[in-house]
Amino acid sequence: MERISISLEEGLVDQFEHYLRQRGYRNRSEAIRDLIRDRLETERVTQKRSTHCVGTLTYVFNHEERELARRLTHVQHHHHDVAVSTLHVHLDHDNCMETVVLNGPTDQVEAFANSIISEPGVRHGKLNLIPVDVETQRHQHGSGAHQHTHSRPQT
Repeated sequence: MERISISLEEGLVDQFEHYLRQRGYRNRSEAIRDLIRDRLETERVTQKRSTHCVGTLTYVFNHEERELARRLTHVQHHHHDVAVSTLHVHLDHDNCMETVVLNGPTDQVEAFANSIISEPGVRHGKLNLIPVDVETQRHQHGSGAHQHTHSRPQT
């Protein structure tokens, strides 16, 4: 592992120390590595529009809002090729949170996320993407050989 040093203004250091405490980091290096990885992943996804990705879309909505739950289900069915699984959580009597696991070409995943987030009544929508390389392999699982794809996180 290579060691680097950086200089920061006092105010930025204070904010960073607060960030470390809030998130439970044990040292600055771990936090800086995570921040750098997050930024690089974001850049990689935004620069390579045709790449494949995995990710999650999390959003909050009021299930009592007129036809919203039906519209959200319709959007998920319309994008069944990228929406792998959905976790639905009841937050209170009116509000629900859903997290959708996504897998597919980045442009299609983003289109799905945008169509959900832009639905009237959806609040706090957040898309998190991780770029992956897709490999098709033929190998043995159990009693027979078969072919399927693997999504490998890019390094």
